[in-house]
This record gives sequence, structure tokens and C-alpha cells, in this order.
Amino acid sequence: MDSIVNFLFEVGMLNKTPRSGYQFLGSGRESVAEHILRTIFVGYSLCKMDKSLDESRVLKMCLFHDLPEARTGDMNYVNKKYVEVDEEKAVQELTESLFFGSDIKAVIDEFSRKETKEALIALDADQIALILQLKEYGDLGNKYSEEWIKYALQRLNTKEAKELAGEIIKTDSSNWWFKEKSDWWVNGNKK
Repeated sequence: MDSIVNFLFEVGMLNKTPRSGYQFLGSGRESVAEHILRTIFVGYSLCKMDKSLDESRVLKMCLFHDLPEARTGDMNYVNKKYVEVDEEKAVQELTESLFFGSDIKAVIDEFSRKETKEALIALDADQIALILQLKEYGDLGNKYSEEWIKYALQRLNTKEAKELAGEIIKTDSSNWWFKEKSDWWVNGNKK
């Protein structure tokens, strides 16, 4: 029981671990946990676009893909040029005392190998979560987000992800709540 409790406390570190790339973007912030949450929803949506996928495996990869960052921190592309992270050691040490640790390790290994359709979809979900965040910042005026999106688009692997990303780029990020500009916005009347 004690290893499960320690694992759950460790997972809590993801709430406190910042995604580090935003310092280079010049605006925005997000914790690793916030990123994981959106990645799960993107992965779920991509699975609905391709019924041949093993949804459970995709969602597990989306859930666990950045779990080692509770130990290693988030290394952005600039950091990775100079710092080598031993993610394998982090995964080994965080899973070795858990009776379900081999399941978590297998999921992270599949994600890292990038060989299965499910892994490619999970990788795409990770990138689309970033693209969504960048699109939001771009819509709010960040002049660098468009260039970052261009590179993230090049990292996409699947037809479904490229199709979804294309739609994201065309859509105003406030459209889901602000698309119907009606009398309601003046006096709060329901229509």
C-alpha cells in the first residue's frame, strides 16, 4: 500500500511541474498535469476518428507519457540541446516498487518506441495539445505562436491528426463560447 501512496504523491508533482518551453514563447504557462489532461481528451477524440485503434492503449499512453517528468522536470527543445535526461532510469525507479509498475513501464516504452499506430496517435495527441495551446496564445496576440505551430505540425504522424490540426488552425479559440454574437451579450436574454 505504501508504494501506491508514494506513487500518488509523485503524480501530484505533475501539478507543480511547469512546462518549460513557454519561457521561450514569451507568454503562457501550463503544468505538466494540465498538458496531460488535454492530451488525454485529444487522444480520445482521435480514437473516435479511427475505430480501428485500441482506445484503452492510446488513453494509457496519453495518461502516462509525461509521468517521468515528475522526476526529471520538463525539458524543452533548447534544454535538450545541452542536457541529457535519463528517462529510462526515472521510469524504472518510479515503477519498480509498484505491483502494476510493469504495466506503466510497458505503456511508456510503447509510446517511446513510436512503432504502433496507437503510439503514433498518442504522440499526435501530445502535439495537438501543444498546437491547441499555441493557437490560444496566438489568438491572444503572441506573435511567435504561429511559427511554433508550423514546427509542431511537421511532427504529426497520422492522417487523423493532420486533419484535426488543420481544423484547429482555422478555428478561433473563443468560437466554442462566443460564436453566437446575439442580444444575450448585451442584456443576458436567453434565446
